[in-house]
Amino acid sequence: MIFVIEILYHHKEKASITCPYQTMNMKLHTEAVDYLFDAILSLKDRDECYTFFEDVCTINEILSLSQRFEVAAMLRSGKTYLEIAEKTGASTATISRVNRSLNYGNDGYDMVFKRLNESEAES
Repeated sequence: MIFVIEILYHHKEKASITCPYQTMNMKLHTEAVDYLFDAILSLKDRDECYTFFEDVCTINEILSLSQRFEVAAMLRSGKTYLEIAEKTGASTATISRVNRSLNYGNDGYDMVFKRLNESEAES
């Protein structure tokens, strides 16, 4: 999806900018976030991920991210909210938010699940 941003100049003229990002929140797309993502992309293996994320995030933040990812995988595999809540400890509100991202988000979860499945098939 491409969207248009209207800019109101100080002399009250409008200009439109076509933005190629899907539905990415423009507040998220900053130089600082780009720098963080570049840092993440520079990590070479799982041990480096543990080292980096333990410094950058709290344990609870890492566990929350991993819980959402597990919830997404379980939703994609057809598990019910009850099954997911029992296995992961996630609240129904969290499960619902993840489900909304799966159905109406930027397809980020599905992109990663596809790559993980391809990687497992190659192994």
